[in-house]
Amino acid sequence: MKLYYCKYPEGRQNFGDALNPWMWEQLLPGILDEDPSSAFIGIGTLINDALPRRTPQAKHRVIFSTGVGYGKDIPVIDESYHIYCLRGPNSAQSLNVSSNLAITDGALLLRKLIDQSSVAKKYKFSYMPHYDLAGDGWQRVCDQLGFGYISPSWEIEDILTKIRQTEVLICEAMHGAIVADALRTPWIPVKTNSSILPIKWQDWCASMQLEYQPYSLGRFYQPRSSTGGWAKVNTSIPWDNLLTPARRIQEWLRQQKSAQELSKLVKTAKPILSSDARIEEMLTRLESCLEQFKLDFAEGKFKV
Repeated sequence: MKLYYCKYPEGRQNFGDALNPWMWEQLLPGILDEDPSSAFIGIGTLINDALPRRTPQAKHRVIFSTGVGYGKDIPVIDESYHIYCLRGPNSAQSLNVSSNLAITDGALLLRKLIDQSSVAKKYKFSYMPHYDLAGDGWQRVCDQLGFGYISPSWEIEDILTKIRQTEVLICEAMHGAIVADALRTPWIPVKTNSSILPIKWQDWCASMQLEYQPYSLGRFYQPRSSTGGWAKVNTSIPWDNLLTPARRIQEWLRQQKSAQELSKLVKTAKPILSSDARIEEMLTRLESCLEQFKLDFAEGKFKV
């Protein structure tokens, strides 16, 4: 059974998508391999008309905590689909399936893999931008304010450590919020770009009995060769060297503006955290679905 998730070119990775191999290989030992005749579809907004095209050899498609979105349409849910759970109620409604299948994002299962003992806090606030908007500019803003900075393109363990060292996470990256909530770190949702898909957030937030009401921040444009997100992974060119003197002044002014906005935001925004009871309820339901899947696999349900 082959794990299907969103992969990026040239060694890039995005936190939410990269959680898939990191997490499922630990939770499902001995199940995942490279056989494309069956597909395990986990974390991500992956249920759309592109899914059948991207898993063309799959006779069985296991849907586990996945969300509906992107694409042009919804695929026909035929006998090849085995839906164990979905990211939230919006996904269940879009597929016209039982609301009982609407549980939550599978990243909550991180609680089974991470030591829940307390960690010393190093940052009052940390900021995690959307993958497409990450870069040196936001790093500099955070350094100026004394905030932690978390890039969605970092290694999984580094991101998890920094979230746990943070008192309040400001995040445009949805899986920053999902994982922060799972690890009991309060979070503040922000939005700097109209291209951010609210339906994803609304789907997950509804599953945790929360409302998605992001605070607006101005967008910080990154030089294309800065590090992070869609920027080049490795560059030996210092950021300042990419800019003319006039551009340096312009970038400095943008940095000051972003720093002022972020500083003002943390003084007025109210951090969010789902209830402990909801976390435990959803975790128990996910665990039950996972055990059922493992039982079905052991009984040969997905053999071709």
